[in-house]
Amino acid sequence: MAEQGRFLTGSTMGHVARMTLAGAMGITFVFLVDAANLFWVSQLGEPKLVAAIGFAFAIQFFSVSSGIGMMIAAIALIARGIGRGDREQARRDATSSAAIACVAQTVMAGTVIYFRHDILAMVGATGETAALAARYLAVSLPSLGIMAVSMIANGALRAVGDAKRSMFVTLISGMVSMVLDPFLIYQWGLDGAAMGLNVSRVVMLIVALRFAIGTHDLMARLRLADILTTMRPYLVIALPAIMAQMAMPAGNYLLTSVMAPYGDDAMAGWAVVGRLTVVAFGGIFSLSGAIGGIFGQNYGAGNYERLRTTYRDAIIFGLAYSLVTWIVLASAGSLVITAFDLSPVGGDIVASFTTVGAGAFLMASALFVSNSAFNALGRPAWATLSNWLRDGVISLPLAIVLANWYGAVGVIYAQAAASVIVGALAGWLGWRYVVGLGRFDPDLKIDRRPYTSADRFRRR
Repeated sequence: MAEQGRFLTGSTMGHVARMTLAGAMGITFVFLVDAANLFWVSQLGEPKLVAAIGFAFAIQFFSVSSGIGMMIAAIALIARGIGRGDREQARRDATSSAAIACVAQTVMAGTVIYFRHDILAMVGATGETAALAARYLAVSLPSLGIMAVSMIANGALRAVGDAKRSMFVTLISGMVSMVLDPFLIYQWGLDGAAMGLNVSRVVMLIVALRFAIGTHDLMARLRLADILTTMRPYLVIALPAIMAQMAMPAGNYLLTSVMAPYGDDAMAGWAVVGRLTVVAFGGIFSLSGAIGGIFGQNYGAGNYERLRTTYRDAIIFGLAYSLVTWIVLASAGSLVITAFDLSPVGGDIVASFTTVGAGAFLMASALFVSNSAFNALGRPAWATLSNWLRDGVISLPLAIVLANWYGAVGVIYAQAAASVIVGALAGWLGWRYVVGLGRFDPDLKIDRRPYTSADRFRRR
């Protein structure tokens, strides 16, 4: 039982820091490899190639984010089962979640590939740049189903608390890409970059399954009856979690459409900002998924006081991480501009991010923490609403206004302002919700919680 419920005892800050830093090392390395991929493409001397990746990233962001939403739902279900001491149900949920996610991501990949030219046109891609972006999508998207299974298996590792092996999943796949990408890109250009991405996803799948099945026996034999049993409680969490995750790529898509009229040089700078964001703030992006297992296990066990301390410690950790990262970026901005050989227009965009945009993560980190709490503790729709408020409601009008005032850098300012406003609001709302759990009945048991719709479906 100690292994099954390792988040039920010990320092919550220790769990938050350990899980987040391990996840951050893995995810940051993957994003670093992605940034290196963009760097090698930039060395080919064609701004259109970098701009094409920028457009493709705006679209692929949707697919990857939906996969993250499915992983968040799987972590919540698996961690709840472990917290209740029902490991067999947790194993069945893991396998069924992986099957559901694989089918969903494969369908999404086929849909995006079929409509990729129309989608790129909508975001503002034209001419040869649009054709290059479409080709990149056609080569890289078919492996989304593979990535979905690997993400669920890796999520199972997080749910059980194996931070080290969860980190190794992403580190090993990233190291393979780091070695292969330069050769593939110099040999085949953008096609090589896309092929390298596919190879890394296959490696990630192999390693994740090896640890999830071989080390922890966290996945049961695939059975249709288990899929049908898991599907409803899984979708109760997954659908709003996916919608919440899709807000960020939707916002990025909209902001890309505002940035696109400023030309390929601006889009090259925007592409670098996208990679720089995920590399520098990998810990913040990891924070939401990393603490989901901590919330889930203690939620399943009815440990409400530990839910509150986990939320508090995650907020503190996010603030500290964001502050240190902002200082580093502000100091290194000119080096980044030089390394990617950006024009003055692209350089201004990167500089505005390192000096202003990065600071917004002080409040954006609170949004990620609240999202994890809402998804794991029975209010996934609240995470959806807060994310769409930032990325679907506030960002675009702000970007249009500020771009008219400041040019292309106004898009960065708008993104930052929206993050500060909604991050502060969501962080406060999440704290109020977590503080209220179990207040009137400290001995409340799982089967009496009125807000666990997923558990109600399970009992049926």
